[in-house]
Amino acid sequence: MRILVAEDDPHLGPSLKKGLESSHYAVDLVQDGEEALSLGLAVPYDLIILDILLPQLDGFKVCQRLRNQDRTLPILFLTALDEIDNRVKGLDLGADDYLTKPFAFRELEARVRALLRREGSSKTPILRFMDITLDMRSHEVRRGEHIINLTSKEYVLLELLMRHPRQVLSRTMIAEHMWDVDADNLSNVIDVYIRYVRRKLCECGEPNVIQTVRGFGYQLKEP
Repeated sequence: MRILVAEDDPHLGPSLKKGLESSHYAVDLVQDGEEALSLGLAVPYDLIILDILLPQLDGFKVCQRLRNQDRTLPILFLTALDEIDNRVKGLDLGADDYLTKPFAFRELEARVRALLRREGSSKTPILRFMDITLDMRSHEVRRGEHIINLTSKEYVLLELLMRHPRQVLSRTMIAEHMWDVDADNLSNVIDVYIRYVRRKLCECGEPNVIQTVRGFGYQLKEP
């Protein structure tokens, strides 16, 4: 799952990004409304967490313009504006939820999970490929009867591959899903993470299912 966080506080923004990434989400962080709108229109995010008091373009306008462009992804306002009028305005503009600062991170996580469940209610919460299962509710990964312990980045990588079985994913596609949108020169880093996931999936002698397609990228495919 890929989340866009629009927060200009120099301490809260990175803290949100770090916390959500520790929960196995791929997170992009921006600090102004214009960039949030641009990315919200260009990138297929699963959720946007949006401050209201943003420079360049406030969160209300970002939300309104996204909805005017028929973007239906969940939007969660995270803001210090706690007046009832602001809550009503945000929800009327098309936001799906509204959480005021200060807040407990556990509550934010719970609201994120609820919004993502609602968005994906027609989809199975468990991804399967051959004998590999990935449970998006518990973040548990198994191969056969064995539990596979993955880091946050490894989990995001495997989830991406399992969402697109047999499809060749370029290094650029993988980088855009796993790292900040301004990440450059990540080819070697992606290769390293592919090796990590491949090794963990095959640690009990199972056949390799992550194939290298030279010149193109990687593919989850039957051996």
